[in-house]
This record gives sequence, structure tokens and C-alpha cells, in this order.
Amino acid sequence: MFLDYFALGVIFFVAIFLFYGIIVIHDIPYEIAKERNHPQQDALHIAGWVSLFTLHAIWPFLWIWATLYREDRGWGFNNVAQRELALEDEVKLLNKTVAQLELRLLSIELGKPAPVQEPTPITTTNEKEV
Repeated sequence: MFLDYFALGVIFFVAIFLFYGIIVIHDIPYEIAKERNHPQQDALHIAGWVSLFTLHAIWPFLWIWATLYREDRGWGFNNVAQRELALEDEVKLLNKTVAQLELRLLSIELGKPAPVQEPTPITTTNEKEV
């Protein structure tokens, strides 16, 4: 008789544990979005609840959606054009420096004193502005 009640208690415990475990698991993308200050965290939360009705078929996509955004770099796709422009400017600066060095080398080979020019500083685009 005791074992029947014990088995019934274990069944209830396992059922409640699975119920709450599924709820916690479906909320993981929302927690990631909240931690990363995702701009669409409310939509992720609702989509997580919808994923319960689809038997978590859309849950992996919610995980990807939540992890794509980071507050420090955004979606990661916006800065490509800015980086390309900065790299083009850096290449122009390097080409100018190489031309100056070639002129100095040519003047040394010809034995003429080369005009002294201040080197132009090369700044990298990776440095963050403070």
C-alpha cells in the first residue's frame, strides 16, 4: 500500500518537474535576448510561448535569433560599409606614404638631398573612440 502512494508521488513529481522544465527550456532564448538587451526581446518571448504549441519546432530558430544581436556590435552586418570606407582611406594613406618613400629613395640614389617631410600618422579603425 505504501509503495502505491510512493509511486503515485513519484509520478506527480516527475510530471510537475517535466512541466516546469519545458517552460524553463522554452524561455532560454528570451533570457539570452534580455541579457544582450535585444531590441526584439518581447517578440522572442511570445515566439517562445508559441513554440510550445509547435512542440518546439521553431525553438532553434529563436535561439539563433536571440544570439545574433549583441549590444556592442548590433547585428554585425551594419558596419561592413563603414569598415570598407575606413580601409580604403587607410590604403590611400599607405599609398601616399609609399610614394613619399620612393621619392626619398630616388633622391638618395641620385645623390640629391631629399626634402624632409613629416610622416603622416597611420591610425587604425579598430581603435575605439573614447
